[in-house]
Amino acid sequence: MHAENFHLPQYFQRIGYRGDPKADAATLADLMRCQLFSVPFENLDVQAGKGVSLVPEAIVDKIVGRQRGGYCYEVNGLFAMALQALGIPYRFIAARPMFYPVRRPRTHMALIAHADGEDWLCDLGFGSYGIRAPLRLSGLDEDVAQDADTFKLSRSAGGEYLLEAQSGGQWLQQYGFDRSPQEWVDFEPANHMNSTHPGAIFVQKLVVVLHHARGRDILVGNQLKTVRGRDIEERWLDAEAIPEVLASRFGLVAVA
Repeated sequence: MHAENFHLPQYFQRIGYRGDPKADAATLADLMRCQLFSVPFENLDVQAGKGVSLVPEAIVDKIVGRQRGGYCYEVNGLFAMALQALGIPYRFIAARPMFYPVRRPRTHMALIAHADGEDWLCDLGFGSYGIRAPLRLSGLDEDVAQDADTFKLSRSAGGEYLLEAQSGGQWLQQYGFDRSPQEWVDFEPANHMNSTHPGAIFVQKLVVVLHHARGRDILVGNQLKTVRGRDIEERWLDAEAIPEVLASRFGLVAVA
C-alpha cells in the first residue's frame, strides 16, 4: 500500500516514536504501541454523514496531517504504509467479528506482518478489546498478557484462527480469520456497509477509543468508560459535554 504523501519522519512525529527503526519484531511492537496510544479509533465522519475514504493519500492527510483518527481500514492502512516503508513484509486479512449474536461477514481488517522469522497478528483498529501488541501466530493456546489485558489465539477444527480476550474471568471471542491475503480494494464493500448501513454500529452510535499504558478511554454514544488496569469507571454525558470530552480525552474536534 503506497501513498505519495506518506513520509516516515512525519508518521513517527504523529505517533511519538523516537526509536531506531529496523525491520524487526521489536520495531513492529514499538510502532504498534505508539500508534495505539496516539491515534484514536473513531467514527466521527460516519456520524457526521460524511464518506470514509480509502484513498491512501486521504488517510495520510486525515490522520497525520489533520491529527485525526479513524476506524480499522484507516488506522491499519496507515500502519501498513509504515511497514512498507520500513521493509517489513505484511498482508491484509479479513476477519469475522464474533461478538455479535448472529454470524456476521468478514468486515474487519487486520494485518499479518513477518519479522524475525515469525508471522505476527497486528491490529490497531478493533476498539475496546483490541490487542495492544503483535501476537505470534505460532503461539497457539497461550495466555498472552498485554498490560492488564490477556489474549489468546487458537485454531478451529476447520483451521481458522480465533482471537479471544479475557474479561470478567471468561474468554470472549473477538474475531476469526485465516491467512488468505486481501487486496486493499477488497475492503471497499465492507467500508461502505460500515459507514452507511443503518444496522452498522458505526452508523448508529459515536464510537471513540484511545489506548493508554494503563488502560483505555472508551466513548460509545454518550457513555464514557475509563479503564485503568482492572478498575472501570462509567459515566453518562450530556450532549453538550461530548465536544469537551472529545478534545480533552481523545484530542479530537467534533466534525460538523
